[in-house]
Amino acid sequence: MTVKAFVPIVLALLVSGFGAQAQAPTEGGKKMLVAYFSHTGNTRAIAQQIQAMTGADVFEIVPANPYPANYGDVLARGRQELKDNVMPKLKSEVPDLAPYDVIFVGSPNWFNTVVPPVMTFLSGRDFTGKTIVPFITHGGGGLGKSVQDVQRLAPGATLLEGRAFRGEDVANAGEDVRAWLRGLKLVE
Repeated sequence: MTVKAFVPIVLALLVSGFGAQAQAPTEGGKKMLVAYFSHTGNTRAIAQQIQAMTGADVFEIVPANPYPANYGDVLARGRQELKDNVMPKLKSEVPDLAPYDVIFVGSPNWFNTVVPPVMTFLSGRDFTGKTIVPFITHGGGGLGKSVQDVQRLAPGATLLEGRAFRGEDVANAGEDVRAWLRGLKLVE
């Protein structure tokens, strides 16, 4: 085979991802997961930025019974679920968390805490030896008591510093996300 014929084959293999791994190597070889719920797309935007910077796997937390499109109806349902301690069923089975060292948990701030589907994701799982990194999107409430609630729902986990991102700023939050991850020593 000539070099001219070989080059297109090598380029095709590189473009197709031949030999690519599911997750890019991270500092210290830690395997990471970004698990998040997003209703408006803000939390998804931050989750995608974290994934792009860390090479983490991603799991979108989706309730089996979707929230309504009307935001007022969403908030009414969310408020009632929180009041009644409802843990809504999820659409997809939560992945096996055993291989993960670091789990980013993302949620909008609803009524000063994480949303009920995120509570479902956290509840009843063994997080012993895991590191959880909460991130919250909000319209003015910041982290609220979400970090305390994540800690309560994930006993045995080590929580790193959580970060809140204003919903209106998520599209331009890349540098803030990177600085936060660097500060946590999760990216270089």
